[in-house]
Amino acid sequence: MSADRPRRALVTGASNGIGLAVATVLAAEGAMVTGLDVEPGAGEWESVELDLSDLRAVEAAASRLGARGFDVLVNCAGTFAATPLRDLDSAAYHRLLAVDLHAPVLFMQHLGRGMADRGWGRIVNVSSVHAAVGEPGALAYDIAKAGIEAATRVAAIELAPHGVLANAVAPGFVSTRMSVVDGVDELTTPEFQEFYVRRGRLPLGRAASPTEVAELVAWLAGERNTYVTGQSVRVDGGLTARF
Repeated sequence: MSADRPRRALVTGASNGIGLAVATVLAAEGAMVTGLDVEPGAGEWESVELDLSDLRAVEAAASRLGARGFDVLVNCAGTFAATPLRDLDSAAYHRLLAVDLHAPVLFMQHLGRGMADRGWGRIVNVSSVHAAVGEPGALAYDIAKAGIEAATRVAAIELAPHGVLANAVAPGFVSTRMSVVDGVDELTTPEFQEFYVRRGRLPLGRAASPTEVAELVAWLAGERNTYVTGQSVRVDGGLTARF
């Protein structure tokens, strides 16, 4: 990457949660951030509104943005919907896969091509512990997160000869809007407090803040990362380290 200009970073899902935290940290480090979200922008950076469930629009946007010379891509945008196997709603299933898996892959394809041509780039995909462990009713979400980690590995292998590193981060419980289901924040429920906090199922005893995840994303997306690629790093407070 040329030293005479700041990094150019595209962050999807930049209007709230982890995406907003990532955009904020990258901007504070001097990157020129473009935030992409279905909602209006929430920061002091360029904002692009896009519905990631519309894959035709995503393809067009990814192609257009890919020509702008981004050095960093962070795929943070995501959604969740209950998708139990036995009563699967096909529309909900396909919409979730579009947002959480197919759209990120399209952005990797188009922006990664430009990074490879220029000889430097960083891709970070926000996955989840759901990529490795399952939950009843989360069929589409679990498939999407396992898929994005597989896509990250392939991208890392293919792009490595061209100076591009690709990694994923896999959060556990994070205090964002996705913690709220049907108006109830799962992090405040008696069940969460009893099982995860008091019984120690979550060793650190609390959810992460979005910024705690964003700091790792920013390191993986930066110049100091010169040798980590093809990895999924869990940011889960020890959740998956124990039975």
